Amino acid sequence: MNYTLIIRIAVSLLLARWKQTLVAAIGVMFSITMFIALLGFMNGLNDLLDGLILNRTAHVRLYSETKVSEEQPINNSSEFKAMHNFVRSIKPNNSRQEIYNSQAILKALQEDDRVLGVAPKISAPLFFAAGTIEITGVINGIDPDAESRLFHFDDYITAGNSANIRTVSNSIILGKALADKLMAGIGDLIYVATPQGERFGLKVVGYFQSGIQDFDKAQSYSSLSTTQKILGKGNHYITDIQVKLKDLELAPAVAGEYHRLFQTDTEDIQTANAQFETGSFVRTLISYAVGITLLIVAGFGIYNILNMMIYEKMDSIAILKATGFSGADVNRIFILIALSIGVSGGLSGILFGFLASAGIDQIPFNTPALPTITTYPVNYDLVYYAIGLSFSLITTYLAGLFPAAKASRIDPVVIIRGK
Repeated sequence: MNYTLIIRIAVSLLLARWKQTLVAAIGVMFSITMFIALLGFMNGLNDLLDGLILNRTAHVRLYSETKVSEEQPINNSSEFKAMHNFVRSIKPNNSRQEIYNSQAILKALQEDDRVLGVAPKISAPLFFAAGTIEITGVINGIDPDAESRLFHFDDYITAGNSANIRTVSNSIILGKALADKLMAGIGDLIYVATPQGERFGLKVVGYFQSGIQDFDKAQSYSSLSTTQKILGKGNHYITDIQVKLKDLELAPAVAGEYHRLFQTDTEDIQTANAQFETGSFVRTLISYAVGITLLIVAGFGIYNILNMMIYEKMDSIAILKATGFSGADVNRIFILIALSIGVSGGLSGILFGFLASAGIDQIPFNTPALPTITTYPVNYDLVYYAIGLSFSLITTYLAGLFPAAKASRIDPVVIIRGK
């Protein structure tokens, strides 16, 4: 078998119908270009939307929830123990909101090989004084270094620096929408009041903007020590422990394990943000469906072109078989033609897909809700390029397989006799 000769014949057939060949290659190129650009843009958008919530959410959260006691005193009474007891208007017990033995838990978590990092937190309601009006809000006591390292806190700071709440005594970072309501500028002194009526003065050292307006209207951040001072609590007072795992998929199992081990309430990220994962999956599924549809349409175009080529080259195929070429050789020639179109169109599509993605990445995207985003988001994951090239080869191979099989079965005697 002379592969060099087969290649030369395939090239000759391609060049003899170069316009149709070019159209087929352009169809494949356009499909791959749109596939890569669409997947890159849609997944970049997914990353942006998920990042607003998921990047700021702990994989496992430990906290102490205020809830009604499951065991009521009447159930322990020997007189009523065997009965079904109905108690109305049950109030929550007086369990404290802080995590008991938090320092020992933090130490145990830091020694867990599955844990990437731990960030303690205090979350408490406050009233912000705006003249004679009090605005309801929430203060979050954080370790700014841990929050920035694990939850990208610095990415949402639009003015000032997260480290300022650690270095500046009695300082606070306000949500931008909350700061606008208070008309508080950087360096201003604001007053907050606890539900118990204690007032405290804090210096504004920064603005925080998450992109969720309702969230930014109520949230503020300060250091752990300042928040403990405002609430009148000791140095060990912590209401939340945020855990970032090395493997996100372990979160549900780890949350259950920590609940049993530390006797605290736990919540995993899959449970807390199931709706966001569903939205991302649906958007990605739609992107892949549209991209693959484009490739299949291009494959039908190649199939039609090769079919027409066979009808027009019946004489050439008959001569080839009459001069000693087997049906398998003819099959290889047309498969090679199809793959040539797929390779040239696929490689061109990868190049133009990258250029299209880069072009989208440069389009200005300015919105007050997302001040840190300046252009449309694009994901340049190499997986999209590999999938695009693979599908171009598979699609063109299948498009050429049936015409090639048809050409290999042509009887040269019938063709020559007909002529």
